[in-house]
Amino acid sequence: MNPTTQTLSSLIFAIGISASTATAQGGPPPPPPPLPNPVAPAENPTTPQKVALGKILFFEEQLSSDDTMACATCHAPVASFTDLRPGANPGPDSLPQTPDDIFASRGVIRADVVGDYQPDPVFGFNTQVTGRRTPDIFAALYAPETFWDGRGSSTFLDPQTGAVSIPFGGALESQAVGPIMNDAEMAHENRDWGMVTTKLGQVRPLALATDLTPDIATALLADSTYPELFDNAFGTPSITAERIGFAIAAYERTLVPNQAPVDLFAAGNPNALTPGQMMGWGQFTGPARCNLCHTPPFFTDNQFHNLGLRPTAEDNGRQGVTGLFADRGKFKTPSLRNAGLRQRFFHNGQANVLNNDPAPGGVDDIYLAGGGPFPDNRDPLLLPLGGVPGINMAQIMDFVGNALTDPRVAQGLPPFDGPTLFSESNPGGQAADLFGPANPGGNGVMPRLLCATPPVRGSQSFKVGLIDAPTTAANAWLAVSLRRANGNWQGGYLLNLQQPLYATFSAPLQGIGNATFHLNLPDFPGLSGTEVNVQGFVHDATAPGGTAASTRGASYLIP
Repeated sequence: MNPTTQTLSSLIFAIGISASTATAQGGPPPPPPPLPNPVAPAENPTTPQKVALGKILFFEEQLSSDDTMACATCHAPVASFTDLRPGANPGPDSLPQTPDDIFASRGVIRADVVGDYQPDPVFGFNTQVTGRRTPDIFAALYAPETFWDGRGSSTFLDPQTGAVSIPFGGALESQAVGPIMNDAEMAHENRDWGMVTTKLGQVRPLALATDLTPDIATALLADSTYPELFDNAFGTPSITAERIGFAIAAYERTLVPNQAPVDLFAAGNPNALTPGQMMGWGQFTGPARCNLCHTPPFFTDNQFHNLGLRPTAEDNGRQGVTGLFADRGKFKTPSLRNAGLRQRFFHNGQANVLNNDPAPGGVDDIYLAGGGPFPDNRDPLLLPLGGVPGINMAQIMDFVGNALTDPRVAQGLPPFDGPTLFSESNPGGQAADLFGPANPGGNGVMPRLLCATPPVRGSQSFKVGLIDAPTTAANAWLAVSLRRANGNWQGGYLLNLQQPLYATFSAPLQGIGNATFHLNLPDFPGLSGTEVNVQGFVHDATAPGGTAASTRGASYLIP
């Protein structure tokens, strides 16, 4: 344990013991200490220019391989920087709607090293869903290790060279660069950092975003390209993985939620908490002993615990990092700050409400029962609160869900503001008129278009997939027009692209062929606001008329 980690851990332990002792001796518990500002490592000092770049990168969907995912896609500010759109992962048994299902974040559609769509054995051509819920950012600001299992190390290694960039205190930097290379979250398979940095050097910053915040708009007015932004932040225009991690971490260290009612209470306002929340605070630090793990003012101990939610064999958690049998099934304690804004709870997202009394399924049930139903390595700190006299879970959860919420986070106010992502305002591939009638293949299956990637000017990442094609012994065609075709073959074709079909899995997919069409869109300002319409076709001698056609066209509006 390095000195910084030891000091923080000692502070957390001392605070927890102090609050518990005061409550045990009678009277209301004292206010928590104020929330300190995060400490930036000496190797990555915080500067306004670096913060501005980091905020831009945090909301940059073009940071992903297919332009569909930004850090903010899964870390939405108004959801306590967690995910507003959780998906269902069928879990280890690969069967949906079974007890081991995981409610986590939807990422990218699986794609191979050249970006061609490929069916995933579990998710097919749907977006993949991660194996753990998106963690909040606030606990990471002060944590010696990040991610649910702590694999985001305090020692930050340069992702491109492997050299030590930050020996201590770099867990935020370690976390920031992880999802960019994850082929379920933001990347196609075998993506490397050279691809990322080259792409950033070519794209227009936040070309897909709208409603830019004033600070972002000001930064982009001064520096309109990523090389210029990196030059302003670091002194040279070089774009590197290390600098990407440095900038995003510098921005995240500004996200200090220290204006919640509990912080006003800590600052001396005795009326900041409602009477019910004050009772909840007393139980939180008293008979319920929540503060032993959710220790003020961070409301986490930054340690790892097994709550007994699921069998340890399904996800060994911290053990996967340390290799220690004693760490099996342990996961990092999440901060409870702004927990009331979250859609899901626990590492597997199994609860979607804090207090669901009297119905089952809430966070409250786990603690009333003394943990989940699986005892292997379950933490002995967990006691069944249902048997503790005087416990009022509604008051405890009122404190957690409301007294710990910073109104600036809830309202998306600075520094917790951000632009609108393309995915939030432009659902991909809206239905459009067909160039020709939809037509099944010889096996009766209709081809379908896969329209996920947004069409940004100058994009070299724009692609359209064709799936459920009736055969692999044929070519697929993509018709592209700047005008709707109105049910005929007119419409001023821009492109008529040919692509061989590839074999895919048969079950559970309907067809047996798929193709991916890649288009480099010109960077002509006049294209903004232009509607692009596409439809897919497959030569199939067994189909009526010899051609199978997709069930619908798709329409894109170029931003």
